[in-house]
Amino acid sequence: MPAARESLLDAAYTALARRPWPGVRMVDVASVAGVSRQTLYNEFGSKDGLARALLRRETDGYLHGVERALAEEREPADRLAAVAAWTVGAARGNPLVRAALTGCWGERLPAPSRVAGSSSPVPAQRRADAGVPSSAELLALVRDRAVAALGGRDRAGAPGLALACESAVRLALSYVVAPAGSDDDPAELVRGAIGRWVGAV
Repeated sequence: MPAARESLLDAAYTALARRPWPGVRMVDVASVAGVSRQTLYNEFGSKDGLARALLRRETDGYLHGVERALAEEREPADRLAAVAAWTVGAARGNPLVRAALTGCWGERLPAPSRVAGSSSPVPAQRRADAGVPSSAELLALVRDRAVAALGGRDRAGAPGLALACESAVRLALSYVVAPAGSDDDPAELVRGAIGRWVGAV
């Protein structure tokens, strides 16, 4: 029931934008999605299961955006700048992505959790029950995708490239945690800094 699952996740995300996660009610999520509460429980098992699935979907969406950014540009510095710009935009626009990237989970958000050996009959839920990556793991996933996209797997300079890729994301995260002035375009600032730094590596 993928369409119902996505509708339920959309409804949960919308509800989270309106109120803290502890105030989100399962009956309201089901109603907005146009399904029964039983369907919601069949799909996610519990409110915690819904939270894990929502967090997994948002982090997966962020990683898909990273892959798109890496595929769009030609020069390595431009690709890393595109990843950095995507990271800043995604974190500013999505509190769940921001929390996953920074590790700063507030009481408004569902807390990341894992279920050992999930027995859910729904394959997507078993994956979600494994939990979302920690901020360090998420950074490593982005770094590894960037290194692979830039052809660093078999190059002698792969360690330097891995450092450049990780530094690009860390630089972007600095703009997420401590935003630039209101007149500054963080994407351009990140692009310029990464372009100069990567060009020297």
